[in-house]
Amino acid sequence: MEQNHLIVEIKNLHKSYRRGNQIVPVLNNITLDIEEGEFLALMGPSGSGKSTLLNLIAGIDKADSGTIRVGGIDITTLSENELAKWRAVNVGFIFQFYNLIPVLTAFENVELPLLLTWLRRSERREHVEMALRVVNLSDRMDHYPGQLSGGQQQRVAIARAIVTDPTILVADEPTGDLDRVSAEDIMELMNRLNAESGKTIIIVTHDPRAAKKAHVIKHLDKGILNNAHS
Repeated sequence: MEQNHLIVEIKNLHKSYRRGNQIVPVLNNITLDIEEGEFLALMGPSGSGKSTLLNLIAGIDKADSGTIRVGGIDITTLSENELAKWRAVNVGFIFQFYNLIPVLTAFENVELPLLLTWLRRSERREHVEMALRVVNLSDRMDHYPGQLSGGQQQRVAIARAIVTDPTILVADEPTGDLDRVSAEDIMELMNRLNAESGKTIIIVTHDPRAAKKAHVIKHLDKGILNNAHS
């Protein structure tokens, strides 16, 4: 059987925040490998460092020390400017509250990340239509977020995340604002993206039902990673 490549390699990662005069440690000596095509869920109580770890992998936040290699690039060595360019190409974000722009249609929301690329307008349209087809929303592309259900808005957000064909998809509580049926639909869609498109997906979730879709579950507690597999 062919060995998968490691897409994320984290070594001896530390992160703390300053609160007034206090230094509050959030992540303590995290080491974690994620294979290409993996579907990983990070679980743990509030304040355990899950979202912080996700943001560090996605290059939204910077570590105090340690290394994070994504696709062979040590992102801890990049400047803010280099990091912004790297994120635009390599990371698709899915948030709990969708982060759609209300005055833009579903099509325009999905097109946003492509406006930073050299693609021509016709090529952008092709990419957007394909992404909306993948999430089964071709018939809603001219609708505004306010005309869509929560589940449909999250599917638009997923289309926006995949439209650039990123190296990794990161999702922070992607089902946290949804009813049970919509949450199930969203997790099924992410499962399909992983199985059919080979996307590497990392999610943070409190929901054991959502986590069950992942191949591997890692638990964080008080900034320490427990490496038990699901």
